[in-house]
Amino acid sequence: MSNIREPQSPIHPHEHKLVRSLGLLDVVMIGIAGMVGGSIFVLTGPAIGLAGSSVILAFILNAIITLFTAMGYAELGSAMPEAGGGYLWVREGLRRPNAFISGWMAWLAHIIAGSLYAVGFGSFFVSLLQMTNILPIESLFGIIPLDKLTAVAVVAVFTFINIKGTSETGRVGTIITVVQLVAITSIIIAGLWVMSSNPNNNWQSNFADFLPMGFVGLVAAMGLTFIAFEGYEIIVQTGEEIKNPKRNIPRAIFISLALVVIMYCLIAFVSIGAIFPDMPSWQFIGQNGELGIMKAVELFMPYGAFIVLAGGLVSTLAALNATTFSSARVAFAMGRHYNLPHRLSAIHLKFKTPYVSVILSCIIMGTMAYTLPLEDIAHASAVIFLLLFTQVNLAVISIRKMYGDKLDYGYKTPFFPYVSIIGIILTISLAVYLLITAPLSWAIAVLWILIGFTIYRIFTFKKEIEHYSPTLTSEGNLQRKDFRILLPYTPENPDRLIRYAIQVAKEKDGEINILRTITVPHQTPLSAGIAFIDSARRTFDSLEETLNKEEVVWHYFVRISHDATEAVLTTIAEQKINLMIVDYETMRRNKKLQTLITCDTLAIIPHSEDFIVVDRPNNNANETILTTRKEDKKNMVILYDNGDNSDEILRVTSWFTNTERFNLYVIAINRKGLNNNNNNKVNSKSKEEFTNNKDTSLFIKRRNFFQEAGIELNEIYVTEDIEKDGIQFAKLILKSIMMYNPDVVITESYIGKYNLFTSTKFASLLLSQLNNPIIIVRDYAIPFVNIVTHSMNRITGNLGPVYLVRLLKNKIK
Repeated sequence: MSNIREPQSPIHPHEHKLVRSLGLLDVVMIGIAGMVGGSIFVLTGPAIGLAGSSVILAFILNAIITLFTAMGYAELGSAMPEAGGGYLWVREGLRRPNAFISGWMAWLAHIIAGSLYAVGFGSFFVSLLQMTNILPIESLFGIIPLDKLTAVAVVAVFTFINIKGTSETGRVGTIITVVQLVAITSIIIAGLWVMSSNPNNNWQSNFADFLPMGFVGLVAAMGLTFIAFEGYEIIVQTGEEIKNPKRNIPRAIFISLALVVIMYCLIAFVSIGAIFPDMPSWQFIGQNGELGIMKAVELFMPYGAFIVLAGGLVSTLAALNATTFSSARVAFAMGRHYNLPHRLSAIHLKFKTPYVSVILSCIIMGTMAYTLPLEDIAHASAVIFLLLFTQVNLAVISIRKMYGDKLDYGYKTPFFPYVSIIGIILTISLAVYLLITAPLSWAIAVLWILIGFTIYRIFTFKKEIEHYSPTLTSEGNLQRKDFRILLPYTPENPDRLIRYAIQVAKEKDGEINILRTITVPHQTPLSAGIAFIDSARRTFDSLEETLNKEEVVWHYFVRISHDATEAVLTTIAEQKINLMIVDYETMRRNKKLQTLITCDTLAIIPHSEDFIVVDRPNNNANETILTTRKEDKKNMVILYDNGDNSDEILRVTSWFTNTERFNLYVIAINRKGLNNNNNNKVNSKSKEEFTNNKDTSLFIKRRNFFQEAGIELNEIYVTEDIEKDGIQFAKLILKSIMMYNPDVVITESYIGKYNLFTSTKFASLLLSQLNNPIIIVRDYAIPFVNIVTHSMNRITGNLGPVYLVRLLKNKIK
């Protein structure tokens, strides 16, 4: 089988450039517009009805909660300032298809928000016309609702403004937001004057019952208003159009967040404190719901209702402008990376704006504003934003670990990674709260995600491959196996790891996929790689001969890419790879591969050429095993830590353990059990206490299973002090391994808290002293699944790997 394709040359990302024309003030105004919107007048009333005067505390708590995520946005916005914001960072820091799903969610959420603001403007505008008797009708020709028609018209206006130019968009947004701030400030000043000017007004009594609805009401108000403080997602969309983003994006996020929180608190404060109705003021405002703030302002300020309506009009215009801008930038970024049609990344030759993305986003926005019951899907945008913020917090941790200090940060989140972890917990908690209080919002969000995932698998993924890591040629057997092994080709020693791949393929009845990647500079079009097809194909001849001789199913791929890691990740996803066998040093140096890989990994340190594939004596001539040239009997040592990879290491051991070829020894880390070297005394515990400990009793059960299988088990008793000292811990483990004069060592990738790929001193001391092949096992699972599964096993006493121990027992007898 042979297939040769000519790759399509992607336009270099830097050719699709936006213009940096926005200053700090412009972006602060965009952030304020996105966070205030019409919410300050519409949501504050119902929130007061839920929490009473403690709504001020609800606003402050929401600000503290959202600050954990805002710091992550400030960090990545300063270091990676490009259009796309959260989508871009998830693409860089999380595995496929997280990037597409995050962009797909963000695009919809921004469009829904824009539609809501457009309909809000239409409602305010028609109410204002009716209040002044300028236009006392509600529909045109008795068929077309005026508020809906107005919503579509205002979307069209902002479509034109956003196409006309970024500076025009910023200028219009700044003007509108200033008018909005004037209206809000005038209400606050009037309320404070009423409260302070008349000493007979006992305004303090309005705050006497601080929690009238209890803690439940406070939490309900927080859930209702939380999403109003998430405007930093809009701010980071200006990444390619703001001047000096390294400095200005963090400043814009924190300045706008601080100002908005103060405004919300003061509006609530004066609305409650400056009125004296026949009932508690918070109850009066709550009974009037969305009109509560307007009714309150009407009592203490001349033309108060008119000013609130006018302020609401201007606020929704400012928010509509901001969400039109941000939704278009998400679509632009996704088009640039081929997650949506590439045409969406087109830049207007004259105005230097992503005009196709603006037009498409606004068409969808206007259609939704006119046709859909937006109140029913408004909560879905809140769920979507919360899921996006969770992904971004994960990306903050991942990108910091991947790149370290290689990125030029203008701001770094303090107390890393705890701030991001708290952000994840808080956003997930609020999303779960919405699942309880507004289950339909989750149903809509999940449906949208499923639609997006289907589009990704059918269309988007293929387009990504065509433009970033296309296959130049592919050869191999027509037959495919369920279990698939990937072996990245190493020109220096192409057959170095093939023996291990053959052994696993025979044990698992699997296939071997060999990947050769031709890497070209970023400034060179991928089509230039066609010149290397013949030479790349010839390098495979020796491997093909070996594979055919061993009668294993194989496939050979030649890809070309600007990024060799991207080619590997693409092949894993496209070919549904189960296991990658790779050189340890290659894996250790590649943090991106460690972070984004989506299959199990065997990282090999060969150390010698002793291990070869030979015929199995006294057995089927077609079977093969891993053995040595020197002696028939060799020592295989398994370093077992009962950790997240504990099941996988036993499974891998079963692949390489064959009949009487190996003596099998297991060295297990025992942190809480009996000290075998100290007359079985338990440190600071009686034997009864030790036996009743769930962690320890589980360990004893597993130890018994090893012994029943005829596998020699040596437990290393480790105290906390020894484990904290990586050097001493490594020496202790090394000493135990060397007792068995090992010919091959199989170990988990994590030994306690030490990662053999990233803990340099620990790994170097442990691995460099072993002059034999080492197989490092790294299990892949959906994030946190391994941790949860392993924790449940510890809690319930479930013997997860028992069946694997029995498998080993059968293999060695």
